[in-house]
Amino acid sequence: MFLFQPTIVRHHWVHRRRQDGKCRQCGKGFQQKFTFHSKEIVAISCSWCKQAYHNKVTCFMLQQIEESCSLGAHAAVIVPPTWIIRVRRPQEGRWKPFIVKPVPSQLMKPLLVFVNPKSGGNQGAKIIQSFMWYLNPRQVFDLSQGGPKEGLEMYRKVHNLRILACGGDGTVGWILSTLDQLQLNPQPAVAVLPLGTGNDLARTLNWGGGYTDEPVSKILSHVEDGNIVQLDRWNLIVEPNMEACQEEKDEQQTDKLPLDVFNNYFSLGFDAHVTLEFHESREANPEKFNSRFRNKMFYAGTAFSDFLMGSSKDLAKHIKVVCDGTDLTSKVQDLKLQCLVFLNIPRYCAGTMPWGNPGEHHDFEPQRHDDGCIEVIGFTMTSLATLQVGGHGERLNQCREVTLTTYKSIPMQVDGEPCKLAPSVIRISLRNQANMVQKTKRRTSIPLLNDSQQPIPERLRIRVSRISMHDYEALHYDKEKLKEASIPLGLIVVPGDSDLETCRSHIERLQEVRFGCRVNKEIKCE
Repeated sequence: MFLFQPTIVRHHWVHRRRQDGKCRQCGKGFQQKFTFHSKEIVAISCSWCKQAYHNKVTCFMLQQIEESCSLGAHAAVIVPPTWIIRVRRPQEGRWKPFIVKPVPSQLMKPLLVFVNPKSGGNQGAKIIQSFMWYLNPRQVFDLSQGGPKEGLEMYRKVHNLRILACGGDGTVGWILSTLDQLQLNPQPAVAVLPLGTGNDLARTLNWGGGYTDEPVSKILSHVEDGNIVQLDRWNLIVEPNMEACQEEKDEQQTDKLPLDVFNNYFSLGFDAHVTLEFHESREANPEKFNSRFRNKMFYAGTAFSDFLMGSSKDLAKHIKVVCDGTDLTSKVQDLKLQCLVFLNIPRYCAGTMPWGNPGEHHDFEPQRHDDGCIEVIGFTMTSLATLQVGGHGERLNQCREVTLTTYKSIPMQVDGEPCKLAPSVIRISLRNQANMVQKTKRRTSIPLLNDSQQPIPERLRIRVSRISMHDYEALHYDKEKLKEASIPLGLIVVPGDSDLETCRSHIERLQEVRFGCRVNKEIKCE
C-alpha cells in the first residue's frame, strides 16, 4: 500500500457577521444581528473545514489559530492550498498566475469544476460562488472565460483527478473533446451537474434531468462516491457523394456536420428538421426564446406544421443505410420511415427511451453505453409522437459500423446541434471510451461521526493490501482488477475510534512483519 504523509494545512480563520449552525465549542447557536449597519463579529470560522466558534475567548482560544486543518467533510475532493504555487514569470511561453504541484495519495479524488454560466436559464452563474465556497477557488472554472483547456492543462499531472461538468450535454461533449486533444493518461472521470434542457446523458448516468437547487455539499458527496463507468464515443467521417444528382445550391446547405464526434445520438429526418427550424428562429430572434415553456411550445408548433406539410415523408427514397455490411435500405423504405436515429445511450429527446424497455428487445441485446455497439432506430411521424407517452421506434440493428449515403440535402443533428447536409457519404465508427462518473442511488460511505447515531465499534478489523503507484494509476477505475494486482499484507486490529495516523502506524508495523517473512500475523494495539 502506498503511504503518504500530507503537508500540513493550517486553518484559515475569518470573521463572520452572520453564521449558521452551532458553535463547535459550546454547542449553542449564533445570535444573528439583523440591523443593516451592525458590524459586530458574531463568529470565527475556518473557510476550509467550516468549523465555527463564537467570537469570545471561552469558545475560541488563541492556540487554535495555529492548529492544522482537516479540510472538513469534503477533504477528499478539495485541492489543498499547499499544492498551489504562485509564479512571477511566464510558464511555457505564456503567463500563468500559478502552477499546481500535487502530492499523490490514493485517499484523494481532487475535483475540477467547470461551469457553463449560460446553461439552464443562467443557473450556472448562480452556483459558481457556491462551489468556490466549498472548494479551493482555484479548482473552479468559468467556461465562458476561455473554455476548459487551460484548467485541464494546469491539473494534468494531478493523480486521481475527477471533473464535474456543470451545464448541458453539449458542455460535457466540449470537455470530453478537449480531453481527447490533451491525451491525458489516465483520463479523468467526468461527472455531470445537469443545467441544460435535454440532459439525456446526465439522465443516463443517474444525475437527473435538471438541477433543482440540491445543496452543493450533497453534490460533492455524490461526485466523490460515484462509480466510474465507460461511455462509447463515435466518429462521424463525412465525404461528398459524387454520385448524387447536383441539385440547386441551398443557402442553408452545408458540406460538413457541426460536430465530428457524438456521445448521445446522431439523427436525420423529421426530428432534425424541427431542431433546425428552432435553432434558426432562435438565432434570428433570441428574445423570443427565453423560457423552457416557450421553447417547448415552438417545438410543438413546428412539429405540427411539418406533419401537415410532410417535408420528411420521402426520406427513405433518398438514403442508403448499411450496418456491419447489412443493407437496411429496403426495410427503411418498406416501413416508410421519416426519421433515423443512431443512438449511443438509452435516453433521447429529454428523457424518452426510443429503444424501448429492457424486456421488449426480443431479437436484440439490451442497450448499453459501453459495449462498442450503436442502436439504429427508425420512426414514422406517428411513432415519434408516441415517444413522450412511453412508445418506442422500430428497432433496426445493433452494429459497430455504419455507412450512410444520402442523395439529396437532408436535415441532420449531432447531439442536438442541427444542420442541413449536402448529399454525402457518412461513416460511423467507434472513436474511444471516456471515463464517466455514474451517480450511485444512495451514499455508501461511512457518515461523519458527528452526524451518525450509530455506536462506535469497540474494535475495527482492517485487511491491508499493498499496490504500486503505477498499478493504482492504471487500474483505479476497476476495483476488481485493483484487487487482483494487490498483494495482501495481513490484518490490523485497532480501537473503533482510531484516526488515520493510528492506522498508519499499525500498517507500517505490519509491513515490517510482512517483509520479515512473518506473513499474516495479526497486530493488536495495546
